[in-house]
Order: sequence, then C-alpha cells, then structure tokens
Amino acid sequence: MQRWLAVAALFISMHAADAGQVRGVPQIVDADTVYIGQTKIRFNGVDAPETDQVCLDAAGKTWTCGIEARERLRSFSKDREWSCELTGTDIYRRSLGSCGVGGESVSRWLVQNGWALAFRKYSTEYVPDEDLAREHQRGLWGGTFIAPWDWRHRSNSTEILGALSVPSTAQRALVSNTATNAAPPTGNCLIKGNLSSTPQCIYHAPGGRFYDRLSMQPSSSRRWFCTEAEAQAAGCRKSKL
Repeated sequence: MQRWLAVAALFISMHAADAGQVRGVPQIVDADTVYIGQTKIRFNGVDAPETDQVCLDAAGKTWTCGIEARERLRSFSKDREWSCELTGTDIYRRSLGSCGVGGESVSRWLVQNGWALAFRKYSTEYVPDEDLAREHQRGLWGGTFIAPWDWRHRSNSTEILGALSVPSTAQRALVSNTATNAAPPTGNCLIKGNLSSTPQCIYHAPGGRFYDRLSMQPSSSRRWFCTEAEAQAAGCRKSKL
C-alpha cells in the first residue's frame, strides 16, 4: 500500500511539474514554438506553417510562408517579455502552453492575422479568429496554402486552402512542387532532418559523419532546418556521429 502511494505521489508530482507559469523574452523558433529560458513551449490550440513550408500569394507566386510567419511573430514580440501558462507536455516533451504579451494572446494574434490556423483536432477556441482572418484574406489566406498538419504528410492529393482568386493551375502546382521539392528553403537552412528514424527523428548538421549520406530526395520523412534549435523544437535529436 505504501509503495502504491509513493508511486501515485510521484506520478502526480511529475504532471504538476508540467504545469505552471514561465516569464521571459522568448527565443522564437517558428510561429508556434518558442523557448523561454530552458523551457520549450508549443502553443496550445494552433498550428502555424513549418519553416520549410511554401505557399502561393494572390498572384500565384511561391513564397516562404513559414519563415514569413516566424518573422511576423518576431516583429510582433519586439523583444518584450512574455508570460506563458503551461498545461502539460506533448509526445515530443515540449511544454504545452498559452502565452501573452502586452495583455494580448499570442495565439489569438497569430490566428487573427492569418499566420496560424485553429488546430481543431485539439481545440476549437480559435475557430472564430480563423474565420475572421479568412474573411479578410489576411496572411496565408491572401493566397493559397496547405494546412500545416497536412504539409507534414503532403502528397499530390493534399487539400489546398485559401483564396479562390489564385489560378487553379498554380494551386495544382503548389501540391506538385512541394511534394517533390527537396531543396532547402534558403541558403542558410542546411540542417538535414530524418523524420523516419525511430523512436525519435534525427537531424544531421554539416560536417557530420552521415550528413552527406542522407539523401534529401522527395519524401515527407525528410525536412530541412535552419537552426539546431528549430530541429530540436520539432522533436528531433542531433546525430551522435
């Protein structure tokens, strides 16, 4: 009985440690993941484009919408202090939380301005904000794009979202090109991610033993990262060789 109580107390204390509040100026990895100190935080209820994600603008031209979303969040933050309420952890051991700055919800700002979507799989809290962004064609909604959760497992049959005014031929090209595009999004994004590794994805930095051996041929299991922090935020660990 005493042993059972001890185990139960440990379980409760572990989950209690996942909750709480952290404050500080964040290091913004992408538009839905930040570090505050040593705490890696994934925003509750929203999903933003990946940093290697490309979208189409109103004219049907490609643009690096994932990087743009991150930079817009950085501009909004302006090195101000954030306050984040933590509610638990996800399967990648990131803290889940809701953050605010200057009295404004960061997640709501992202969704209202079209830089993230309501992650309906986990929450419907931000659906009205997404409807507002879609109505006014803000951010991603000004062109066409793939929902971030579909982008991570995209194929030629992936659904396209966004403005109907974008030429249909360009919309089809978005899926076709992104499903086969193995090039890094910018010249500085040179870290290779192998998402098919088990039990945890592995990233390889230039100069690593297996860096040149890892093919980045078209596959949803391959991803380019711009920084090691970004790779770690995606739940990857660095190759030991």
